Amino acid sequence: MGQTVILGVIGSDAHVVGITIIEQALTAAGFDVENLGVQTSRAEFVSAAEAHDAGAVLVSSLYGHARQDCRGLHERLAEADCDAVTYIGGNLAVGQDDWSETAEHFRELGFDRVFDAETDPSAVVAALERDLDTTVTETATDRVRVDS
Repeated sequence: MGQTVILGVIGSDAHVVGITIIEQALTAAGFDVENLGVQTSRAEFVSAAEAHDAGAVLVSSLYGHARQDCRGLHERLAEADCDAVTYIGGNLAVGQDDWSETAEHFRELGFDRVFDAETDPSAVVAALERDLDTTVTETATDRVRVDS
């Protein structure tokens, strides 16, 4: 495959287990993974995506403050002329009662796919394989947006 995937936990979140599991699943599937670790800023995601000509940027957040932490991320990626697909997953909002509303909010922020904290890593791998294959021939606006 050879596509580079940027992976990290955004903001002040220090939950590392989820991205470690995703990193292992993606690596086993043949992706080149650049794991930025925990407490990663928006600027660090953008810088890594630029430096590695990333095909995808995967953001994790488990502490419930992803709404605040992700504001402006897609604008920064666009300013850097980065057209990577973007995913977010985890426990994205404090008091996350209605998953469909939470997922819609993150799609409105620009994320191509939104996953909850219970998503099986194989679903992320399968989605990424599909999305990166389609991005070779389709523009970003042609991508299908679905929940897990």
